Amino acid sequence: MNAIVALCHFCELHGPRTLFCTEALHSPLPQGASSGDSMGQGDPAEEEEMGIQMSSRIRSHSPAEGASSDSNSPRPKKSDMCEGCRSLATGHPGYISQDKETSIKYVSHQHPNHPQLFSIVRQACVRSLSCEVCPGREGPIFFGDEQHGFVFSHTFFIKDSLARGFQRWYSIIVIMMDRIYLINSWPFLLAKIRGIIDELQGKALKCLLQVFDAEQFGCPQRPLRINTAFTPFLHQRNGNAARSLTSLTSDDNLWACLHTSFAWLLKACGCRLTEKLLEGAPTEDTLVQMEKQADLEEECAAWECSEVEEGRPRPQPNVLERRELSKCPTESSVLSEWNMTTRRTAVFRSLRHMRQVLGASAFRMLAWHVLMGNQVIWKGQDKELIESAFDVLQAMLPVGCVRVILYSEQYEDAYRCNFLGLSSQAEIPPHVQTSEFAVMVDFRTAPRSNLYPVLFVDDEPLSKYEFEVASGGPVVTDRVGLSILNKIEAALINENLSMDVVDQCLICLKEEWMNKVKVLFKFTKVDSRPKEDTQKLLAILGASEEDNIKLLKFWMTGLSKTYKSHLMSSVRSPTSSECRN
Repeated sequence: MNAIVALCHFCELHGPRTLFCTEALHSPLPQGASSGDSMGQGDPAEEEEMGIQMSSRIRSHSPAEGASSDSNSPRPKKSDMCEGCRSLATGHPGYISQDKETSIKYVSHQHPNHPQLFSIVRQACVRSLSCEVCPGREGPIFFGDEQHGFVFSHTFFIKDSLARGFQRWYSIIVIMMDRIYLINSWPFLLAKIRGIIDELQGKALKCLLQVFDAEQFGCPQRPLRINTAFTPFLHQRNGNAARSLTSLTSDDNLWACLHTSFAWLLKACGCRLTEKLLEGAPTEDTLVQMEKQADLEEECAAWECSEVEEGRPRPQPNVLERRELSKCPTESSVLSEWNMTTRRTAVFRSLRHMRQVLGASAFRMLAWHVLMGNQVIWKGQDKELIESAFDVLQAMLPVGCVRVILYSEQYEDAYRCNFLGLSSQAEIPPHVQTSEFAVMVDFRTAPRSNLYPVLFVDDEPLSKYEFEVASGGPVVTDRVGLSILNKIEAALINENLSMDVVDQCLICLKEEWMNKVKVLFKFTKVDSRPKEDTQKLLAILGASEEDNIKLLKFWMTGLSKTYKSHLMSSVRSPTSSECRN
């Protein structure tokens, strides 16, 4: 998490001061901050908490830290600091912890190294201990802006007999530039910071009887202050009056413990929230899938009702057909023993893989027929290979345009499916073989395993097949009007694009053309605009070529019922002018 956690104190002599701050460094550490640095007192022990390697390996001191020797530095000078507003001793290098999982360094010191960060922390410190306080002066509050960051601040008091009001004022602040993240982290930060404060106050209370009561017994402060009521208060402070937090809690390891707590807080707060992609309105594919799911549930419900009424299930052709198509390939007697042992791996992995297997020309012919809605027939023995081919090819179409019969022993008409898998014994009618509205892919076991170029080796399962792609209209391979096919092929040819990137390109292309389909449907079917206006619209959409027009008309069949009914209902509703009449 890109944030800074700081402990601040309101000094009676010098005002608001930053005592201790922890920041996460994602870049290499400053000079002298390497893992080999140490305090020069032997190799310190290391401990691990929540994946953070807690180490006392620390940075060598530099003039930019703590009290600066540069007169132009914004950091307070030694003369402007007392024991109460100083945490680490002069020359103390600070603390470093390394997260081994993310290689992030958590660095703690009195002031940030970067001048701009110092200014931001300084301003947040002043505001948290002066103007930005909650009722009662003790508790959490939120403030900030885009320029100086947003701050979660929790103020609290610690008892001190030598302080004004017998208590000193502190605050723990968390600063980050992401307002939404900080607000969402409010409950977590409040609970954890409240725990740190309770621990500090608990340590201070343990010293109460030993220090506070002893001082009151030896030199009671209340009558002393009453007797000196008209003496300037600041003049009554001596060198020991402004005591450090270490002495108030009697904990010499206080700053090391705070470093551990602040580093854990930064890591834990960064891990508890993750960013999620917020989607807008559902896409057409999502709507179609929801409608299919609803239809399937209604069909199952009707089937269950028939079982209850008649005592036995009523035969339903659609359900029986799906069951037949979903049978395990081992139930088919047409598969040879050799194919049974190799079919699990003889599959198409992606569109790019299919293009390499079939060849550029054959793949373009096949992809053209798929995009235009013509019937695509795969014929062969390996049912799993056909299933993988259909899974790969369906990625080019909207969900509503896909109708599949996975495997059949006889030819099925094009109105029933545009993807048809046939066994090797099935007969394809002659009129389909000569039709320009169908493409056939016939694959069989190759007589040798080296039919394909160097791309395929003997352990490539598909190298044991030979593929023949044929259609009654082979001239389609020479057409250049189908814009989406050209873009798909360009993405597949570009080897610099991984298939994950290509898949996202396909999604974007389908959404782009489905938007054109929606506009055309509204323009022609709903508004009933004349043909001349339709031609102008197609020119504006960049789809005036013949192939693009045919593609839009086919994809129009894939629009969801929800979208169509919404447009039709909006047309049937009375217009504002009719309502006025």
